[in-house]
Amino acid sequence: MTAAQARLRLRLHVIVFILIFRHVYAWENDTLLEFKDSLRNGEKLTTWDPSTIPCDGDFSNWEGVLCANDSVWGIRLEGKELGGNIDTKIIMNLPSLITISFQNNSLEGEFPMFKRLRRLRSIFLTANKFSKEIPMDAFDGMRRLKKLYLANNGFKGQIPGSLTALPKLRDLMLENNRFEGTIPTFVRDNLTFVNFANNRLHGPIPQRLQHFPKSKFSGNRALCGPPFGGCKEEIPTATIIMIALVFVAALAAITIAFIILQLLRPSSTEVPPYKKGASLDHDQMEQGCGKASGTITAKKVDLSLTLTFLQDDTETFDLADLLKASAVVLGGGGFGSSYKTTLSPHKVLVVKKYNQMNNVTKDEFYKHMRKLGKLKHANLVPLIAFYYRKEEKLFLSDYIENISLAVHLHGSRSEVKERLDWPTRLKIIKGIARGLLHLYNELPSLITPHGHLKSSNVILNREFESLLTDYGLVPITNQDHARDVMIAFKSPEFKNHGRITKKTDVWSLGVLILEIMTGRFPANTFQYSKGGDLELTNFLDSILKEDVTVDMFDKEIGGFDKHNEGEMLKLLKIGLSCCEPNVEKRWDIKEVVDRIEEVRERNDNDNDNDNESNDSD
Repeated sequence: MTAAQARLRLRLHVIVFILIFRHVYAWENDTLLEFKDSLRNGEKLTTWDPSTIPCDGDFSNWEGVLCANDSVWGIRLEGKELGGNIDTKIIMNLPSLITISFQNNSLEGEFPMFKRLRRLRSIFLTANKFSKEIPMDAFDGMRRLKKLYLANNGFKGQIPGSLTALPKLRDLMLENNRFEGTIPTFVRDNLTFVNFANNRLHGPIPQRLQHFPKSKFSGNRALCGPPFGGCKEEIPTATIIMIALVFVAALAAITIAFIILQLLRPSSTEVPPYKKGASLDHDQMEQGCGKASGTITAKKVDLSLTLTFLQDDTETFDLADLLKASAVVLGGGGFGSSYKTTLSPHKVLVVKKYNQMNNVTKDEFYKHMRKLGKLKHANLVPLIAFYYRKEEKLFLSDYIENISLAVHLHGSRSEVKERLDWPTRLKIIKGIARGLLHLYNELPSLITPHGHLKSSNVILNREFESLLTDYGLVPITNQDHARDVMIAFKSPEFKNHGRITKKTDVWSLGVLILEIMTGRFPANTFQYSKGGDLELTNFLDSILKEDVTVDMFDKEIGGFDKHNEGEMLKLLKIGLSCCEPNVEKRWDIKEVVDRIEEVRERNDNDNDNDNESNDSD
């Protein structure tokens, strides 16, 4: 082959590659746009623009599309008010798709045929409106599936038997549905997190699941066996029939005897009390009126609509006003759901709903909430009010006109208007540290004054000041639930020794500093994922194994030079020191904050040296 022929052949290969490349791009574009059109309210996905491509390298140009190497690997459209169903015939044309999340929407109808998407590893459908049975073979062949979240829907029928043979399934969240029958027996021991609570299940809990806590099975009709008591032996049918016949005969005899006594009893001429002008007391009247009318008494209504306000200078209102206001879902997860609620053009709130807060008595809960309500600091989101009911709690705070730190660090370009440069990240970290120190000072009795410190619990205002949320909740949260979802319980001291310490929040701060400086994504601290211990460990291990150089920094920081590299490295090393696995060697909060306050945007000494050298020239 001549050189000219070789060059011609190379050009042909390049042209073929480009054509294939463009075809794949167009294919993904067309597929996503078709999928958008298949959803109710799909027009709200305004960034899904046919004139742009969804993926640019690892970055997404389209809201909710997750990208890697110019290809779509995930769809995350949570709280977008989407309706209809998921048409798997369409999205099966996305060859790299491995995760989908449509939590907090209004999807309904038949269960999607996910078995067409055998590459899927994660399915998140929590808090939708599905209400039909799931076919028994719905998960056949989905050998890569690791996480399945179907909680807070209305699924009915039996739990699909095809789930039991999946070799990699780790998370199975089925709580708050209407599943019936028995819990099937799983073939493998790989399940790490499960929840079958609040369904209509009965019968023995399979042996492979008996090590999970009671809370994961509570609220069902008649589950038995560990972690509950033993299962009672079934009574033979013949015995049941015999008992029923005896009971009916006894009841008939009692009825006949009562009739005979009534016939033999002399009639009474005494006038009942109400005929003589006697009246029921006030409480009896209320109960009587309530029963007669079928309505709740005024006394009950007033109690049920009571909000407890924690700030003296805030405008008061009641729960009825809150329920009538317009609301938009901001997010939902393992710890609770949050809503943006507009009472008036000048009064916008965030309402967070929690279902797992029965760790203390009502009096202790009120006392703790008043303590949190007294906290005042520039780097804390203050609690305005709360609503108490045994089954659920509502926390109210002012809506901050910006988005969380997590979205700024990991969101798509359409979600984030400004990138976080070095001065901004330093400002954010200093604000987080100051807010955390204030919690330590004002809540000295708490082992972990925050307990759930992560990037999605840091809100940034318009000036990019950081404000901490979800602080001080460990004492009132059900302990099983806290261990499942709260960041403090992912710490090395809890993992190795089953306890948290006064330095646990320092460890969480260190993880957060590393996330901010590297831009890397510790998955379990952001998404609704309870099974993230391994992912967080991998996140830290990947950083600890690297040499501490400028190559570790998030490329989005940009603009660093010899005058600020030293300060940036100094802050990175502080983060690494906070993550020291040995609690005894880990710094306390005061030392950490002091060291962070010493970090500057630029090293002025370098400036002085440069000026001196210039003068000498």
